[in-house]
Order: sequence, then structure tokens, then C-alpha cells
Amino acid sequence: MAINLQKGQRVDIGLSKISIGLGWNPNEGTGYAFDLDASAFMINQNRLIPAEEFFVFYGNTTSPDGALAHSGDDPTGGNSDGGDDEMISVDLTKVDEKIVEILFVVTIHEAIARKQNYGQVRDSYIRIVDDSSGQEIVRYELGEDFSIETGVEFGRLYKRSNSWKFEASGIGYREDLAFFLAKYFKGQIIK
Repeated sequence: MAINLQKGQRVDIGLSKISIGLGWNPNEGTGYAFDLDASAFMINQNRLIPAEEFFVFYGNTTSPDGALAHSGDDPTGGNSDGGDDEMISVDLTKVDEKIVEILFVVTIHEAIARKQNYGQVRDSYIRIVDDSSGQEIVRYELGEDFSIETGVEFGRLYKRSNSWKFEASGIGYREDLAFFLAKYFKGQIIK
């Protein structure tokens, strides 16, 4: 049974192959579709992304070490029927040795311009799945926990004593993806 995460909670993953799944239902009302985006920031010991290729999102779907693979953009939440609309597959055995943390973020594309937030998105969540069994390990309900936010720092995988653990960040922001890029990718421009 999956753990419904609480901020700051730590979980010993104990697995090498997992997926981060993001799901939501399409907007059936009027106005813009909700375009949620899952992103991963592969961070070094200086708490920065060492190179542009270590930022994995819909525009860069594979990390240079082959450890992370993004399923691609779903601009409406219509890729699945109640399942994950975007997914980032993680193989911890392939992570480059200079990477000590992998941070997962979910943002709503153009949320500020469109006046959108997670409280308006139907059935939105992010979760971790064990790839070998397909079983959900942990989950955040975005609409319930982050009703007025437009960006969520979901959590991070971090390396301690050659073992990967997960910590639920659970930090909501009224910001877009550019905010996170400025925070973790100093000195370089992402296209």
C-alpha cells in the first residue's frame, strides 16, 4: 500500500529502478487546458545542475548518463485514462557519480498568464512507482495539498553511504519553471 506523503518525510526506496508518475484529468470546462509538467534536476554536491543535459524535462528527455528518461509532454492531461500522463523513469544504477541528488518538480505551464493553480486541476497527483512490480510506493495529491500553488517541489532522491533515499519536500510555490532553473542552474542559459 502506498504512503500518502507528508512534508519532510523520508523513505528508504531500496530499489534501483523506479518511475515518477504525474497524472491529472483534462479540463472539461471553458478556457485553457491545464498543462502540468514533470521535471528532474540532477544536482551535484554544490546543489547545482552541473550541465544543461542534467535537467530532464519535456525538451530534454534523457540524461547524459542514461539514468533518467522523460516520457514526453502531455499538454492536456489526456494521455491516459486515469493513469500517469507524464513519467520520468529512473535507473539509479546508471546515475553519474558527480550527481548526489535528483530533485523532482511539477509546474503548470503558463499558469500565471492563464491564472491557473493546482486547486483548479482535477485529480492531479505525483507518485513513485516500483518498476519491477508496478506498485505505487508514495504519492502526493496536488489539488488537495497545494490548492493555490503553480509549482511544487515534490521531493528528492539523495545518496547517503552509497544508498539512495527519498525525502518528500512538499514545498509549494506560486512560480513557474524559470524560478527553479534560476535556483539550480546558475550561470548558464537553458533553451
